Amino acid sequence: MSNPDFLPGDALLLVDVQIDFCPGGALPIEEGDQVVPVLNRYLDAAVARGVPVYASRDWHPAGHPSFKDQGGPWPVHCLQDSEGARFHPDLRLPQDTILITKGTRFDQDQNSAFDQTGLATELRRRQIRRLWVGGLAEDVCVAATVRDALDEGFDVLLIGAGTRPVTAEGGREARRRMSASGARVVDV
Repeated sequence: MSNPDFLPGDALLLVDVQIDFCPGGALPIEEGDQVVPVLNRYLDAAVARGVPVYASRDWHPAGHPSFKDQGGPWPVHCLQDSEGARFHPDLRLPQDTILITKGTRFDQDQNSAFDQTGLATELRRRQIRRLWVGGLAEDVCVAATVRDALDEGFDVLLIGAGTRPVTAEGGREARRRMSASGARVVDV
C-alpha cells in the first residue's frame, strides 16, 4: 500500500477508537481493534506531512440517555474517566492531536463529531477543506460524522480499511449512503 496523498487543506479525523468499542470492551465492534494498525499508518503520514489530526471520543456521564437502563439502545459504555473510554492503547495519536469530546449531554446522544462540538468552525478557522475519516463504528458514529461533514461542505475521504461496523448489513448500508452523499472510499 502507498501512503495517503495528503494535501494542503487536509485533516485526519479519527472517530471513537476507544477501548469499549474494541474486542473485550463494553460495546465491542467485531474486529474493531483491526482499524488501529491501518489508522496508525495514516497517523504517521499525517505527522510527516504536517496534517492536523483530530480524534473524537464518546465521553458519557452516568445515566446517559443512550444507555439501555435509560431507555436507549446501547449498554453502558465510554463512561467519563473510565478505562473503557480511553483511546485504544496501540493507537499512536500525536501529542498535538485535537480532541473532540461528544456524548456528554444528559438530554440527547451526540453520534457525530460535529454535533454541537464546534468542529466545523475549528476546521474552517484552520482552512481545512478535506477530511480523511476512519474509526468506529462505521454504521453509527462514523456515518453520522461523515454525513455532517458533507453537510458542512467538506470533502470526505472514508478510510475503508480503517473502519468497522456494528453489523455487516449496517456497514454496507452506511457505506452506500455515505458514497451516495459524496464521500469517496479510499484504501491507500
